[in-house]
Amino acid sequence: MTTAHTAATAAPAHTARTVGIVTGAGRGMGEACARRLADTVDVLLLVDRDEAGVTAVADDLNASTARAVAQPFALDVTDRDGLAGLAARVAELGTLRAVAHAAGISPTMADWRRIFEVDLIGTALLAEALRPLATAGTAHVYFSSMSPLLAGVAPGPAVAEILDDPLQEDFLDKIREAVGPGIEESTLAYPWAKHGVARFARKEAVRLGPVGGRVCSLAPGIIDTPQGRQEAARHASMQKLVDATPLGRTGTSEEVASVVAFILSDEASFLNGIDVLVDGGVCAAVGGR
Repeated sequence: MTTAHTAATAAPAHTARTVGIVTGAGRGMGEACARRLADTVDVLLLVDRDEAGVTAVADDLNASTARAVAQPFALDVTDRDGLAGLAARVAELGTLRAVAHAAGISPTMADWRRIFEVDLIGTALLAEALRPLATAGTAHVYFSSMSPLLAGVAPGPAVAEILDDPLQEDFLDKIREAVGPGIEESTLAYPWAKHGVARFARKEAVRLGPVGGRVCSLAPGIIDTPQGRQEAARHASMQKLVDATPLGRTGTSEEVASVVAFILSDEASFLNGIDVLVDGGVCAAVGGR
């Protein structure tokens, strides 16, 4: 164990320790965020359903010279009791400083209900669990997507009212009725769910602002990850988007993680309540709003 790890573990006043959380930390953009944030906090909780994968990432970080003590935390972000346990663990360890919520599923991975449950409802459940821990300097980033921009998702007031309360009873039935049966297509459910994430981030920014907390969302474009490659294998349109990207390539997980790290840093202390697009310029090229 490195000196930094020993010092963090032995700190006499646990409230002086800063704690970070990265969800989806077992691979892809979540893993890249974990590696990028490991020098920014004292303890870093790595959350993922894949216990073996996230434990391997934690072990690798703990064998490095990173500042943080990395701890794996096996969890499905739709598990309310599990999220309560995560919040309790943060409170035991110190002060919540940074949350990078990268966990999510894409259209080829599940049906429309599960996409909403993980991507939007899971985000709201995580925020609900962590809200009491927010303090001056706490910052959250929730992963949205460029897909709502490309799909032209623009809910009217009645639909927006439903979308803005993803923890309400019968939310899935209500959003299906409001949007229509087409939302049962996973390729349509995904941009609607991710649009909901960006809207939720804005509202959470208003809730946490009075205590000095910040919340933003981040919308990745076509990023070279295992999940992204799975989508590309099923949807030829993704290659067309890569071809249309002004930078002429896909993005990397590390490029996304660098933006996340900036948003969560004190250097971005007045950045709040916005959706940050990290897409290499493709939305500008193809007319996404």
